[in-house]
Order: sequence, then C-alpha cells, then structure tokens
Amino acid sequence: MNVSRRQFVSALGAVGVGTFALRSFAADDASPVNLRVIAYNIYAGHGWPSDRPLAKEAVKKGQMPERLALELALYDPDIVNFSESPSEEFTKEVAQRMGMHHVRFPSGGNWPGTLLSKYEILDSQNTPLGYERPQDLYTRHWGKATIMLPQGEPLVVHSAHLYPVEDPTVRLKEIPAILKSMQPDLEAGRSVLLIGDLNHKPDAKEYQLWRDAGFVDTFAQVGEGEGLTFRSDKPQDRIDYILAAGPIAKKIVAGRPLFEGAFRLNPDDPNAFALSDHLPQYAEFGL
Repeated sequence: MNVSRRQFVSALGAVGVGTFALRSFAADDASPVNLRVIAYNIYAGHGWPSDRPLAKEAVKKGQMPERLALELALYDPDIVNFSESPSEEFTKEVAQRMGMHHVRFPSGGNWPGTLLSKYEILDSQNTPLGYERPQDLYTRHWGKATIMLPQGEPLVVHSAHLYPVEDPTVRLKEIPAILKSMQPDLEAGRSVLLIGDLNHKPDAKEYQLWRDAGFVDTFAQVGEGEGLTFRSDKPQDRIDYILAAGPIAKKIVAGRPLFEGAFRLNPDDPNAFALSDHLPQYAEFGL
C-alpha cells in the first residue's frame, strides 16, 4: 500500500513522533541545500470564513494546530512566521508537530507574532526600539530573533505585522524606526530578513523605504505574476512579504504565494474553508 507524506507525518504525530524526530533519522544526509521561509498571517487560527460549519467544528475540536502543521510541513520549511497568532499554546503545538523552535512576540493590541525555526534561535527581542514602545506604534507586532544557520552563520530575522488601513501615516512612522534598529546589523554585513504582513502594496511609499534601505523583495526578484496574497479565495493584493538584505539577498532562488491546498479557498464550495484569509508567501534561498 502506498502511503502519502501527509499520512506518514500524521501517523507519526499520532504515536508521539514529531517531524523533528523524523528529521533526526536523516541526520547523516548531506547538509541542506536551500533555506525555505514562509510568512503567513493565520487569522488567529479560526479558519476562513470562520462562520462556515466545518471551520467552527475544526476549531471546536482543537484540530486547527494539526491542520496548519500538516499543510506547512508539505513545504518542509526551515523558518515560519505567523502574524495574528492565537494562543501561545496553539502555536507551540504547531511548533512541536513540526519539530521547530518557537518564539512569541507579544502584541501592542491583540495580534501577537510567532517565529518558528528548524534551527537554533540564539536570542530574541520584542519591539527592539531601545526605548518603550510608543502607544500608537507596533500595535500588531514586531520582534527580532537571531537564528544560527547550518554553516554556523547567524541570520537576523525581523518578524513584523504593520498597522492596517489605507492611510499610511502610522506605517511611515513604524518603518523608519525598524530600519534604524536594523542599521548595526546591515552595516556589519550580516544577513537580515524582514518577514510578515506589512499591510502595504508594492506601489506604496512604505515599500520604497525598504528598497531605499537595500532590501530585496524576494518575490519581485524571482517570482512570476503579481504575487498576490490577500484574500485566499480571489487574491487581489500583495501585502505579505519576505524581504532580504545583506549576503542572503544574493541567494534568492524561489519565491511565490502558496495559492494551493488548504491555504486556498474554493469559492464554488459553500462548505469549504481555508486556513486563513491570507495566503502564505514563500521564499527559498541557496545555502
């Protein structure tokens, strides 16, 4: 009997063997060739539309962490970023099922961030301004972590969910402060990623600030089409990004939104629901 990867991973989970243990079986394999990164606004783990009976049932039965972990595991990611995280218990379960380290970035409001990493997280800091967070800024989330890559090189990752609404005023305050905090790492020539739901489009003033600071948009560099990530039934906007600066920006080999599988909503099926109203943004870097 042929067993799919999804069935195999699920069976391992049922007997208490996570993906981390599965990875250890292959410890003698050659070093990984690519670094796979996913940025995903997960809509607080409610499923979307959250009023669909099947979505409600999945939440009621506590199935959403497993569903999310199984779908993400199909892409074998090394780093996953969540915007609009649910409880820490929820995201820790996802991390455990995927065999990943876990860092939570508390929100200034009710939208925490989460960073999952296959590799060791050396340190982390929430809202790393160097001073107390202004009440009107970073009400979603912003945090920083350092991840140790297989070759022994540090990767600085900023996880961010910027202020929504069409008016860019708040975001135009948030971004310069983030860039200022990044400056020592950028000047030192370190690899830096900024990943998350940035709530602006590529034609916005905010986007140009990232570009002027030397960040490369992974999708714009290698992707095809428009790279739309919102919404998951009929995508119309690109507001979720994986941006790279420093040495890693020269190693981008793939980038695309994941408009497929359980990430995608079939609008013709009234019973269907997607894992979120956003699509994940995916990028791959050669190591």
